[in-house]
Amino acid sequence: MSRFDQLYRKLIVTKFFTRGWGEPENLKKIFDFRKVLGNRDECYKLVPPDYPVTIDKDELQGDVRILEGHFESPFKKCVPGLMPKETETARFQMVLPKEWKSHHKPVCLQLAGTGDHYYWRRRTVVARPLLKESGIASIILESPYYGLRKPKRQLRSSLHYTCDLFVMGGALMLESLVLFNWCERHGFGPLGVTGISMGGFMASLAASVYPKPISLIPCLSWTTASTVFTKGVMSQAIPWKVLENQYSVDTVYADEIKHTLISPEQVLGSTYNMGHEFVKTYSDKLEDSKLNQSPSNTENTLKERHSHAFIDHDDKMDVQADIHSMEDYIVKKSGCKGDNKTVGKSPIDRKSLKDNALDFMRGVMDECTHLGNFSVPVDPSLIIIVAANHDAYVPRTNVISLEQLWPGSQVRYIDSGHINAFLFHNVQFRHAIEDSFNEQIRKYHS
Repeated sequence: MSRFDQLYRKLIVTKFFTRGWGEPENLKKIFDFRKVLGNRDECYKLVPPDYPVTIDKDELQGDVRILEGHFESPFKKCVPGLMPKETETARFQMVLPKEWKSHHKPVCLQLAGTGDHYYWRRRTVVARPLLKESGIASIILESPYYGLRKPKRQLRSSLHYTCDLFVMGGALMLESLVLFNWCERHGFGPLGVTGISMGGFMASLAASVYPKPISLIPCLSWTTASTVFTKGVMSQAIPWKVLENQYSVDTVYADEIKHTLISPEQVLGSTYNMGHEFVKTYSDKLEDSKLNQSPSNTENTLKERHSHAFIDHDDKMDVQADIHSMEDYIVKKSGCKGDNKTVGKSPIDRKSLKDNALDFMRGVMDECTHLGNFSVPVDPSLIIIVAANHDAYVPRTNVISLEQLWPGSQVRYIDSGHINAFLFHNVQFRHAIEDSFNEQIRKYHS
């Protein structure tokens, strides 16, 4: 694993899921709807071919044409009540040539990675060079919870609840269908979809629900997000005590939800059960690292981390307020008094809580993000995966590989870590996009 990845994560103060898992009833709704999203035929029916899209701006900027538009997210109607008001309107920007140089009008949809707000980075690093080098236009879709779609109380990319990530994924799948259909109506094609890191996961999900051959180029992502949040360095960005305590207090998570989670790794007979061994190992490492730190020092440790990071005082207070408010809720619901971070548990019980929370996180992440739970893209030969050999953000051990899940796809490896590849290897990402589009043109558009 890249040491630079590990160091970089330590410098980032952003916390995820500071208010917990999300309401149990919301998780149940998401899991039920995931079964619809996992069936391409059923999912495609949710988005009419003529779904309305509004173009707000059409102008020339130097050597390119820029369109901007919006539409109402179909997810809002499919699963009412889950999307915050600010996230309900999908917004996008399109980077086009002044004039097409061939009878093809290829367009690649770009989905955002973690922390990629607005359009600037994807437009500058991918869209403009891709258009200049390969003649491929881009649609840059703003993710729910990001940019203009960010809830007012949310800090930067800090999703409040675990279920927010699943709402984001489901919304992007349906919104991608809206844009694919819109492109077809306006004579654009061939079509493709790409993204980096979290954007690569979302791109894979989007391609799974499109009923035609499509180029798919997921970069720095893999089969499931479960290892990202339980084994990768992103696990350090999660306030585990909040999740552990909420899981122990609200029995719905363990008694009703956990028993419904079946990982594709189990069904496919791979090494999913090794995850339980990992949970134990990870918990043991946590105990060792905190051997000389009492539970009462947890808040001081959090404050110390914040004081060394580039974040203003108000943001620090808001992050702490989220965590404290959840802890107050846990104490009130459990009836416990005293140190609300331990909820009256013995050290043995605390270790059991850690095991349970990690296991539950892996289960819910596999349920909603594991690509084995979704349809295989129509033509896997158009899939080119770009992965980093030393990726500490997206561990690939003990999970089924994308080549196994999508026979016929190919993987290209970069000899670096996640952050290094993200910053310095965008040319490899663009080459993969171009190669996939060329293959699609050869097979279907000659």
